[in-house]
Amino acid sequence: VQLQASGGGLVQAGGSLRLACAASGRSITSSITGWFRQAPGKDREFVAVTWWTDGRARYADSVMGRFTISRDNAKNTVFLQMNSLKPEDTAVYYCAIGPRTSDSFSYYRQPAPYDSWGQGTLVTVSS
Repeated sequence: VQLQASGGGLVQAGGSLRLACAASGRSITSSITGWFRQAPGKDREFVAVTWWTDGRARYADSVMGRFTISRDNAKNTVFLQMNSLKPEDTAVYYCAIGPRTSDSFSYYRQPAPYDSWGQGTLVTVSS
Protein backbone atom coordinates (compact mmCIF):
# COMPACT_ATOMS: atom_id res chain seq x y z
CA VAL A 1 0.00 0.00 0.00
CA GLN A 2 1.14 3.55 -0.70
CA LEU A 3 0.19 6.50 1.48
CA GLN A 4 0.10 10.12 0.39
CA ALA A 5 -0.17 12.69 3.14
CA SER A 6 -1.18 16.28 2.50
CA GLY A 7 -2.64 19.34 4.19
CA GLY A 8 0.26 20.65 6.23
CA GLY A 9 1.24 24.29 6.30
CA LEU A 10 1.81 27.38 8.41
CA VAL A 11 -0.92 28.49 10.79
CA GLN A 12 -1.16 30.84 13.74
CA ALA A 13 -1.74 29.55 17.22
CA GLY A 14 -5.42 28.88 17.76
CA GLY A 15 -5.97 28.07 14.11
CA SER A 16 -6.95 24.84 12.38
CA LEU A 17 -5.65 22.50 9.72
CA ARG A 18 -6.93 19.27 8.24
CA LEU A 19 -4.47 16.63 7.16
CA ALA A 20 -5.39 13.91 4.68
CA CYS A 21 -3.80 10.53 4.05
CA ALA A 22 -4.84 8.77 0.86
CA ALA A 23 -4.10 5.06 0.58
CA SER A 24 -3.70 3.11 -2.62
CA GLY A 25 -2.43 -0.26 -3.74
CA ARG A 26 -4.53 -2.64 -1.65
CA SER A 27 -7.72 -2.83 0.35
CA ILE A 28 -7.31 -1.45 3.82
CA THR A 29 -10.75 -2.17 5.20
CA SER A 30 -9.36 -4.46 7.90
CA SER A 31 -6.45 -2.21 8.84
CA ILE A 32 -5.74 0.28 11.54
CA THR A 33 -4.56 3.78 10.66
CA GLY A 34 -2.51 6.05 12.84
CA TRP A 35 -1.01 9.51 12.85
CA PHE A 36 2.35 10.20 14.40
CA ARG A 37 4.45 13.34 14.53
CA GLN A 38 8.09 14.20 14.94
CA ALA A 39 9.35 17.56 16.08
CA PRO A 40 12.95 18.65 15.45
CA GLY A 41 15.32 16.87 17.79
CA LYS A 42 12.60 14.66 19.24
CA ASP A 43 11.44 11.08 18.79
CA ARG A 44 8.41 10.23 16.70
CA GLU A 45 5.35 10.28 18.93
CA PHE A 46 1.85 8.89 18.69
CA VAL A 47 -0.98 11.29 17.92
CA ALA A 48 -4.10 9.27 17.06
CA VAL A 49 -5.28 5.89 15.79
CA THR A 50 -8.53 4.60 14.33
CA TRP A 51 -10.02 1.26 13.46
CA TRP A 52 -10.83 1.35 9.77
CA THR A 53 -13.92 -0.83 10.10
CA ASP A 54 -15.88 0.95 12.81
CA GLY A 55 -14.11 4.25 13.30
CA ARG A 56 -13.25 3.84 16.97
CA ALA A 57 -10.36 6.10 17.85
CA ARG A 58 -7.86 6.94 20.55
CA TYR A 59 -5.71 10.02 21.03
CA ALA A 60 -2.59 11.14 22.77
CA ASP A 61 -3.34 13.15 25.89
CA SER A 62 -1.64 16.18 24.37
CA VAL A 63 -4.18 16.42 21.53
CA MET A 64 -7.30 15.06 23.21
CA GLY A 65 -10.26 17.35 22.61
CA ARG A 66 -8.46 19.31 19.88
CA PHE A 67 -7.73 16.72 17.18
CA THR A 68 -10.17 14.36 15.50
CA ILE A 69 -9.29 11.39 13.31
CA SER A 70 -11.83 10.25 10.75
CA ARG A 71 -11.94 8.28 7.53
CA ASP A 72 -13.72 8.07 4.20
CA ASN A 73 -13.95 4.40 3.30
CA ALA A 74 -15.04 5.05 -0.26
CA LYS A 75 -11.97 7.21 -0.90
CA ASN A 76 -9.53 5.14 1.17
CA THR A 77 -8.59 8.33 2.96
CA VAL A 78 -8.00 9.13 6.62
CA PHE A 79 -8.17 12.67 7.96
CA LEU A 80 -6.77 14.42 10.99
CA GLN A 81 -8.70 17.57 11.89
CA MET A 82 -6.53 19.74 14.10
CA ASN A 83 -8.15 22.62 15.98
CA SER A 84 -6.86 25.06 18.59
CA LEU A 85 -3.34 24.48 17.38
CA LYS A 86 -0.44 25.35 19.64
CA PRO A 87 3.21 26.10 18.84
CA GLU A 88 4.14 22.79 20.46
CA ASP A 89 2.11 21.00 17.76
CA THR A 90 4.77 22.02 15.24
CA ALA A 91 6.15 18.84 13.68
CA VAL A 92 6.23 16.65 10.62
CA TYR A 93 3.08 14.56 10.69
CA TYR A 94 3.10 11.01 9.36
CA CYS A 95 0.22 8.70 8.60
CA ALA A 96 0.71 4.96 8.87
CA ILE A 97 -1.28 1.81 8.21
CA GLY A 98 -0.91 -1.65 9.60
CA PRO A 99 -2.75 -4.94 10.01
CA ARG A 100 -5.12 -5.29 12.90
CA THR A 101 -3.32 -7.90 14.97
CA SER A 102 -4.40 -6.75 18.40
CA ASP A 103 -7.58 -5.40 19.94
CA SER A 104 -5.59 -3.28 22.34
CA PHE A 105 -5.42 0.37 21.35
CA SER A 106 -2.30 0.79 23.46
CA TYR A 107 -0.49 -1.61 21.12
CA TYR A 108 -0.86 0.89 18.30
CA ARG A 109 0.66 3.80 20.19
CA GLN A 110 4.08 2.65 19.03
CA PRO A 111 5.42 2.71 15.45
CA ALA A 112 6.28 -1.01 15.21
CA PRO A 113 2.81 -2.42 14.33
CA TYR A 114 2.54 -0.22 11.21
CA ASP A 115 3.96 -1.54 7.96
CA SER A 116 3.36 1.37 5.59
CA TRP A 117 4.15 5.03 6.18
CA GLY A 118 3.39 8.22 4.31
CA GLN A 119 6.08 10.72 3.41
CA GLY A 120 5.14 13.21 6.10
CA THR A 121 3.65 16.67 5.94
CA LEU A 122 5.02 19.66 7.85
CA VAL A 123 2.80 21.57 10.25
CA THR A 124 4.16 24.83 11.63
CA VAL A 125 2.24 26.74 14.28
CA SER A 126 3.41 30.28 14.97
CA SER A 127 2.85 32.02 18.29
